[in-house]
Amino acid sequence: MAQEVTSRRVLNGSKRLALFFSLTGLGLVTFYQLSATAPTEDTAIDMSLMSKAQHLIRPSRARHVMAEAVPHGKCMAPIRPFAEKMSSLRSSKTGTARDIRALGGGEYGASSTSFYTKTEKQDSYDSLDKVLDEKMKDLQVKAVIKEMLEAIGEITEALRSALVTVEGSSNTFGDQQLSVDVIADEIMWNTCKKSKTVKYGASEEEPVVKEMNPEGEFTVCWDPLDGSSIVDNNWAVGTMIGIWGSKSGTGADGLIGATGRDQVTSLVAIYGPRTTVLVALDDGVYEFSYGCTPEGCQLPDGTFEPWICSRKQITISPDCKIFAPANLRAAKEVEGYKKLIDHYMDQKFTLRYTGGLVPDVYQQFTKQQGVFSNPTSESSPAKLRLAFEASPFGLLVEKAGGKTSDGVSGCSILDVQINAVDQRTALCIGSSNEVDRFNEMICMIGES
Repeated sequence: MAQEVTSRRVLNGSKRLALFFSLTGLGLVTFYQLSATAPTEDTAIDMSLMSKAQHLIRPSRARHVMAEAVPHGKCMAPIRPFAEKMSSLRSSKTGTARDIRALGGGEYGASSTSFYTKTEKQDSYDSLDKVLDEKMKDLQVKAVIKEMLEAIGEITEALRSALVTVEGSSNTFGDQQLSVDVIADEIMWNTCKKSKTVKYGASEEEPVVKEMNPEGEFTVCWDPLDGSSIVDNNWAVGTMIGIWGSKSGTGADGLIGATGRDQVTSLVAIYGPRTTVLVALDDGVYEFSYGCTPEGCQLPDGTFEPWICSRKQITISPDCKIFAPANLRAAKEVEGYKKLIDHYMDQKFTLRYTGGLVPDVYQQFTKQQGVFSNPTSESSPAKLRLAFEASPFGLLVEKAGGKTSDGVSGCSILDVQINAVDQRTALCIGSSNEVDRFNEMICMIGES
């Protein structure tokens, strides 16, 4: 009886072993057949299933395969040819590791409503000096741009090391100041005080025009760190700078009586994983990147500089599918705004909104489309500052082919006269056709 049981066990074991080798052989043959051809969407799915089957059949072997693909030692190369074949497959443009298409849709990314950059890596990038020499004729404007970029570089370094804490003081609007607000503002004030080109300066934190250098030529207004309510989350924040001739407007300080259209240039910096800055030059909007690593930021002569030109003559499309709706509370009173939001939802626009003006508008330059809206109502009035926020961004957007609205009359934000340093305004800004839609639905432009 014992011998019979033993025989059955041996027989069952033999059958299992035979099945094991059959499945393993079939799996390897199928795997190499698939790896020898460019995977389609269907084969990508099959390969994924095959990978799971291999893991179930021989988990120890699957772990060994993964270990083989890990670089070892100073040579940083896989140990065996099989690992090289796996690595080649992963890096292939049609490989399964790169095949992230949504099933049935053919789109890339998490959903079919995602938008990704189309900017391709260049072999080399122009330096800041080269671009400014070619694209900014006014030597004094060129000088003040470089001074502002130097300040932005300092703010970048400060943000990387400073903790976000309450400073114990408030600005003139009653907003609680954070440590990073104060640091960024001090850097801007110090830059303007040392400048030979800046005659007057004004900060959104302290909206009073102050004299800097009596021999200077420009009035500089800035929001040192826009996004105080989101910076503690470590979200992207930014600096906005508008620059006027010191004799603009009434001529008293270069600001009062002037409009955004009187700006000689403007800059908007965004501090995220990278620091990039949009600058209005003679023939359009250019983006400069700070502190890039050698990979991809090498100058034609093989050297590297703190600032390189990462994109040139950026344009914003007249149509868009991205919307950033601010001040949604106003939709309760402004019927047109509620209908506008419903339109965006009905047309399946993609919502991209952080609550920070800089990232919410800056995306229009990276995606080359988008609309930001911030209307006003009696109980939810607009809070954007005309001189410190709306005008600097307005110049950049219109120079890139976009459009702006003051949110009330429907005229360009650049034509609104600055009558007070801390003047507030509603705003719609971005792709021209969507700004027109905002004007029709909110400002009632075009209605009889």
